[in-house]
Amino acid sequence: MITNISIASVFVKDVDASKAFYIDVLGFAEHTDITLGDYRWCTVKHPSQPELQVHLTIPGPPISPDMVAAINRAQDEGGMFGLGMNVDDCRKTCEDLRAKGVDFVQEPEDRPYGVEAVARDNSGNWMVLVEPREFTPEPPA
Repeated sequence: MITNISIASVFVKDVDASKAFYIDVLGFAEHTDITLGDYRWCTVKHPSQPELQVHLTIPGPPISPDMVAAINRAQDEGGMFGLGMNVDDCRKTCEDLRAKGVDFVQEPEDRPYGVEAVARDNSGNWMVLVEPREFTPEPPA
């Protein structure tokens, strides 16, 4: 029986730069950073959710060269999905992250499930920030 999700992978362009971004900008903590032959295994964790590792990895084998190229194009275009994260105050979090140089593609907006904004990490992956609230099927006024 599956008991939980323990690892989520995010494709990045540079592991060192992404590790620094997730730690220094987003507030994650280093978990694992080891080299296994020619492969680097690097994970970070958020302090409030230590059971979930975020695996930062450069796309490569066993992924086909065509797929690696497609992933790199999606990142370059800023259209690759990354993580969705809950925040306690979406507007304030956006201000704080913007001051740290984070690029936003969608400003905070009221949604039926909360306040949502979309930013990009330093590899071009989307980061969805949601200040959750109880779902209501009607859009907020």
